[in-house]
Amino acid sequence: MKTKIVLKDADIPRVWYNIIADLKNPPEPVLHPGTKQPVTPDDLLPLFPMPLIEQEVSQERWIPIPEEVLDIYSLWRPTPMYRARRLEEALNTKSRIYYKYEGVSPAGSHKPNTSIPQAFYNKQAGRKRIATETGAGQWGSALSLGAAFFGLEATVYMVKVSYHQKPYRRILMETWGASVIPSPSDRTQAGKKILQEDPDSLGSLGIAISEAVEDAATREDTSYALGSVLNHVLLHQTVIGLECKKQMEEVGDYPDVVIGCCGGGSNLAGIAFPFLYDVFSGGKEVRVVAVEPAACPTLTKGVYTYDFGDTAQLTPLVKMYTLGHDFVPSGIHAGGLRYHGDAPLVSQLYNEGFIEAQAYHQTEVFKSAVLFARTEGILPAPESSHAVHSAIVEAKRADEEGREKTILFNLSGHGFFDLAAYDDYLSGKLVDYEYPEEKIREALERLPKVE
Repeated sequence: MKTKIVLKDADIPRVWYNIIADLKNPPEPVLHPGTKQPVTPDDLLPLFPMPLIEQEVSQERWIPIPEEVLDIYSLWRPTPMYRARRLEEALNTKSRIYYKYEGVSPAGSHKPNTSIPQAFYNKQAGRKRIATETGAGQWGSALSLGAAFFGLEATVYMVKVSYHQKPYRRILMETWGASVIPSPSDRTQAGKKILQEDPDSLGSLGIAISEAVEDAATREDTSYALGSVLNHVLLHQTVIGLECKKQMEEVGDYPDVVIGCCGGGSNLAGIAFPFLYDVFSGGKEVRVVAVEPAACPTLTKGVYTYDFGDTAQLTPLVKMYTLGHDFVPSGIHAGGLRYHGDAPLVSQLYNEGFIEAQAYHQTEVFKSAVLFARTEGILPAPESSHAVHSAIVEAKRADEEGREKTILFNLSGHGFFDLAAYDDYLSGKLVDYEYPEEKIREALERLPKVE
């Protein structure tokens, strides 16, 4: 059996898979932050171009990918899938472990799968500029790349702790022409308010989202772009899973369990939603596992309710698993997983029992990441390392149970810009954070009231 499973350029998916078409229960409506009534397309137009709004609410199962987007996708897609034979040998497992490697994109992660179409649709709509946020810098890098390809300006509000932890991601964004601002900043009213309350704030994705939304809403030439959470973002990522299904066919195998790290939910959705289509259409049984940090345990300790997507309460209200919109997690190295909420679609599927969730501490995650690097040769991003760890846990559990499983996970990015995190781990400086239950309860008490 081949270790590397590759596809031809002609095998790049021509459509995205929209899981909404196959849900038994329709998604809960998105609510206006002021009126608490369902939002209309007109409410969203100041932030997004109409094609993305249409994709957000579409009921169509298959949505065509524009040729202009496919042309850029072809720079790195199809991405390879590997069987982790050396890891299997190190674990002495009977299970088969596969991983889809999205780190081959120009930005080094899965994020360009949505940044390219988002930039394309904004260019089509006549927007000149895009404002966004980024945690670890992977989404900011991808959006900067997309903006460069389509001649748009990009302003990226980068969570302050990551801005200082990951200077090379900032440099990459600036190389592609973006302006990168540590968040919270004094550029917006939302940022100024946070700094008045806590001048030493490390920032959070919720705060950075507030700044980016405010930036976009106050300029007619500017759109807002989000790298996870929203339906259209998860839609664009399904190219990952659609390719995986073809690659599994190439080797005559099929996963028992599909794993993705989960911050907002985009890379989990990207690899898992096409396999859930097989579950919904009948005949297949697949476990889908979302893996999150113990320091930001959104699915495992949050509540399923309406909440704001940002700290300043500027975004619409969505029903999701949340730790509270003003939740500020500790400065763990997996910055892309430090978000208080999860995608509404991921949250709904978890609530309905189609998805499982696991939470792990960063020291055990980095231990697995180092094992993976020493056996498979690829240095995984801290976020992706959560999926690596879960795959190892699943393989060991299968062996203990006397079972043989096929395990597939999404290696959603490389860790070349995260070497400071590996240095902390290798030198024994990395510490675990368990977010206090009382802090979670305090944040949940401030959830918005929705009748």
